[in-house]
Amino acid sequence: MDRTEVVIVGSGFGALATAKKLAKAGKPFVLISETTEHLFQPLLYQVATGVLAAGEIAPSVRAILAKYPNADVRLGRVVDVHADEKELVYEAAGERHTLGYDSLVAATGARQSYFGRNEFAKVTYALKTVDDAERLRAQIVRCFEEAHTTTDLERRKNLLSFIVIGAGATGVELAGQIKELAVRYFEQSIRGVTADDVTVTLVEGAGVAMPAYGGKLSEYTKESLEKSGVEVVLNTLVTDIDEHGATFKAHGSETGERRTAETVIWSAGVQANDFAGVLAERTGCDTDRAGRLLVNPDLTVGGRADIFAVGDMTSLNNLPGQSPVAMQGGRHVAATILGKTKRGTPFQFRDKGSMAIINRFRAVTKVKSIELTGFIAWVLWLAVHMVYLVGFRNRYVAVMSWFGSFLGHRRPHFHYAQEIAPVEAPDARVVDAEPAKVAA
Repeated sequence: MDRTEVVIVGSGFGALATAKKLAKAGKPFVLISETTEHLFQPLLYQVATGVLAAGEIAPSVRAILAKYPNADVRLGRVVDVHADEKELVYEAAGERHTLGYDSLVAATGARQSYFGRNEFAKVTYALKTVDDAERLRAQIVRCFEEAHTTTDLERRKNLLSFIVIGAGATGVELAGQIKELAVRYFEQSIRGVTADDVTVTLVEGAGVAMPAYGGKLSEYTKESLEKSGVEVVLNTLVTDIDEHGATFKAHGSETGERRTAETVIWSAGVQANDFAGVLAERTGCDTDRAGRLLVNPDLTVGGRADIFAVGDMTSLNNLPGQSPVAMQGGRHVAATILGKTKRGTPFQFRDKGSMAIINRFRAVTKVKSIELTGFIAWVLWLAVHMVYLVGFRNRYVAVMSWFGSFLGHRRPHFHYAQEIAPVEAPDARVVDAEPAKVAA
């Protein structure tokens, strides 16, 4: 059986922060992940809308850690943990492997939550992975291309209608960028399609946009979106979705409203990935309704002093599911393993603020009691996200792409190439097509 001192599961912000600190200290570790990319998830919406290429926000973890001889990155899926034996089981290349450890750090993040309506996943577009972003980008291009050539006015209207469910940061950023695509890109490149033809509806169950901010910032967000042409629908739940649209129901209303759209994007909630459930069962750790581990104050799991969890798969003191929490948690765990922080020391999150972009030249930023909006917040957003991007080349390309997209009318990384699918005879078509295939 293979053995190492530390095993890290995941390749996101928390995992990479842990790995870097251990690597610099010379501590041997193995990082196992289903993907060896370090995904900068906050910028996924820019991949979906052609501002950035996937490679610029998803560099290889192996490349990042290549200079550290004590780092071993493996592509695999962790399926079990034998806590008492300090062994982890993972699958790679069709085989199962067992890996012994002294300390285990789980940082597998979260996936989309559909609040018990998992059938929605088949007829909506999510934005949690690079594949999600590229799938949504292809759908956006397809809708505009088909709207350009169809002679069916009702179908044209549906093709140019987009519904975004959930007015958190991702939903707000997506809604704003889709409308900008219509105004600053497709209107310039496709004859006969204008920004007024494109309908973007943002639906939120709470009474404000971006509920995590509240107050002045939420009001500014709503007003900015509406000025750009996005319809913001608050205090409203989505009760049904199919491949041709969604049904809304306002709080207190007895009847729903049907909205047709070819593209429905879901960004309304998250839940922990499956590995959180494995850890909970093996360690006796409790979970919340979203499946997140209710970790101890020092980020240990259950009654185990040798198993830690950080990031979106955990719940502690109502900390937000944001990258700074994951990174600081990863560094805290690494310091504990290295003996630089005393065992049992509670994790203390240092809130450096939060920010979200709305559309071109408009963003919101909150740092403790300081709240900024507009152009200044937008510039700060660009600066902070540039710093967090990994690698000089990625930073340089991102800046050039932002200039082209936000100051000009280009989308430097929009793969604007379509293939014409062969038209099948009526008797050859699949009658009972699965919703997932229709949505794709």
